[in-house]
Amino acid sequence: MTTAHTKTKEEKAVKTKAPKSAKASLKKEKDEGKVVLRIRVRAYESKILDASVKQIIDTATRYDAVIVGPVPLPTEIKKYTVNRSPFIYKNTREQFEIRVHKRLIDIINPNAKTVESLTNLSLPSGVDIDVKMM
Repeated sequence: MTTAHTKTKEEKAVKTKAPKSAKASLKKEKDEGKVVLRIRVRAYESKILDASVKQIIDTATRYDAVIVGPVPLPTEIKKYTVNRSPFIYKNTREQFEIRVHKRLIDIINPNAKTVESLTNLSLPSGVDIDVKMM
């Protein structure tokens, strides 16, 4: 009866040692000396954003790079409230909003050809890219 109980404790210990998310596995790989190229892509329109992310992934896979993502980040919503009329109908207001869609792509151990092809990539206007080397 005690052997069955100790096996379950060992199994629990094994389960807790495994990384629970992709972020934990990236930290583990980073500690081993691997280079991670983190790309954050932002745009107002989600269709254009998805097309440019697909273009980035196709370019990276062409040069045999290991890719994690695209991870959809929370959409940033900015709301603006303005008066409809300055004088008579002062209590009526109008609301406008801007949505910023975001995606995250990690490229693990990129070689020189991968980085060069990503820098020469032409993306549509309205797409903002932030690249970090980790």
